[in-house]
Amino acid sequence: MPVDDGPADHLAGSEVPDLVLPSSRGAVNLRDFEVLYVYPRSGRPGRDLLPGWDDIPGARGCTPQSCAFRDHSDELAALGARVAGLSAQTLDDQIEFAQRNRMPFPVISDEWLELARDPGLPTFEVEGLTLYKRLALIAEQGRIVKVFYPVFPPDRNAQDVVDWLKGRST
Repeated sequence: MPVDDGPADHLAGSEVPDLVLPSSRGAVNLRDFEVLYVYPRSGRPGRDLLPGWDDIPGARGCTPQSCAFRDHSDELAALGARVAGLSAQTLDDQIEFAQRNRMPFPVISDEWLELARDPGLPTFEVEGLTLYKRLALIAEQGRIVKVFYPVFPPDRNAQDVVDWLKGRST
């Protein structure tokens, strides 16, 4: 189970950068989304996990987190939330993942770690790779109003976001 080690504390109140990144659905601007869930790395059929992956708290669970957002996509849309997923994986990996899992929203590639610089999303290192820690952001008019960090269990994150949004609308 991951612990709140503080690297996301500064995010609430920050601006979502006016940044266009490649995604499974073409180039997208991050400011166009109210919900951005961030995950370390999804697996790919026929490829081994990184050594020690299962020993990293919070690393496992990218597909369950993403599929839960997929399964809640209609409910999130009804709440006025446009959703996107994001990791530091290549565009090729994101497209393969989105197609295989039938993602109804963009899955964004930030392989140059733009969001690690602005607004400073937390990262970790494994096997020479820098990856994002799992979290979810809710933005209103380009400003982050809610940060879910740490996210555990990953498959519950989408429901937590839905519940928070419903609480805001009442």
